[in-house]
Amino acid sequence: MLQFLNSLLNRIHRRWLYGTAAVLMAVGIGLATPRPSQAIGIWDLIFGGVQIIQATQITNMSVEQERDLGTQIDSQLKRQGLRAYREDAAVDNYLDGIGQRLAQTSDCPNVPFTFQVVPDDSVNAFATAGGYVYIQTGLMREADNEAELAGVVAHEIGHICGRHGLNQMKNQAIAQGIMTAAGVRQDQLVNIGVQLAYSLPNSRGDETNADERGFYNMGRAGYDQRGIRDFMQKLASGGSPPEFLSTHPNPANRVSHLNNLLNSSATPSSNAGMNNNQYQAQINSLI
Repeated sequence: MLQFLNSLLNRIHRRWLYGTAAVLMAVGIGLATPRPSQAIGIWDLIFGGVQIIQATQITNMSVEQERDLGTQIDSQLKRQGLRAYREDAAVDNYLDGIGQRLAQTSDCPNVPFTFQVVPDDSVNAFATAGGYVYIQTGLMREADNEAELAGVVAHEIGHICGRHGLNQMKNQAIAQGIMTAAGVRQDQLVNIGVQLAYSLPNSRGDETNADERGFYNMGRAGYDQRGIRDFMQKLASGGSPPEFLSTHPNPANRVSHLNNLLNSSATPSSNAGMNNNQYQAQINSLI
């Protein structure tokens, strides 16, 4: 019995030493890591005080994980001053009706989309992770009809379905040097998402992909697909590109590509949303 107890104590002692050595090694690596202000603390890892996301996990998030990230980005945007339209629920309901119609026929119908009107006179629209889409009142006024507005909404849905924002977040985390061997902290990823929403343009490939996704989605939802082309063409031919195109490269090339899609497709099977007078009357009563 005594021999058995000695053997057991020796095994426990060895395991304790190995565990201690592993922790000390982790601390040593952390101390040797450049940019100590960005390094992940050993106690944060031990006690789970900080959620760490690996690079491969960013673009492979579940719908629930992406929604959680998008909700945090949305909250941060609003803490920094982004306002949602609150004067009349009718304008939110109107946009949400268009958005949900397109969401159901999108490439990612399982995403719980949220569409928000932003009271701002500039012509702009953007999207963040997890199905959050923002359309500014200036853009809604600039559109001639519902099909043009639906084209913009479908384009932003295309970005979310293509997970373009998540790819950009990963690339920015790497470029900014905050992606460590362990991964990136979720709060840092949220900050990058806010930066992307406000200022960083999408790549040319992402824009083309979102245009194509939006174009085909409009057809599935019953909207006249000329709407997305007409809106882009109108903005591209203006004296100075509005914010919506100034942060989205190559407007003329995008219009040309949409024309090619229209010419290669059958004549739009629906002219839904092309009534200018009806749309303008509705918008004037809402915003």
